[in-house]
Amino acid sequence: MTMDQNAEGVVDAVVVYDGRVLLVNARDRWTLPSGDPEPAESASATAARAVYELRGYRVDGSTPLPPRGADSASARTAVVCQLLSETPSGDAQLEADQVRWLSLAEAVDAGLSETVRVYLEGHTPV
Repeated sequence: MTMDQNAEGVVDAVVVYDGRVLLVNARDRWTLPSGDPEPAESASATAARAVYELRGYRVDGSTPLPPRGADSASARTAVVCQLLSETPSGDAQLEADQVRWLSLAEAVDAGLSETVRVYLEGHTPV
């Protein structure tokens, strides 16, 4: 099974736009948008669907990240997504106050998985 085939666990969407990362408030905690895969759904498709359902943004979900360190044993997958629509649809589950755009540097210190943190560190301007 490749990383882009059917995901077996929760998939995190790392939505990057204009040097910022999208976080959502889930259960009183700021985290990446995420979702459980539907039957035969790829990790990339799960990430794109989760972002659209939660906040109404269209994203491409094109780059699954290889697990690193402690994350390599978990079933959680992270997919980098590029924003395709700057304006969210009106059908989103979350309201605007449940969404934050953090700079890449801020997101590195936001308690995200090691896989995501390493990716963001490699893309943060110095």
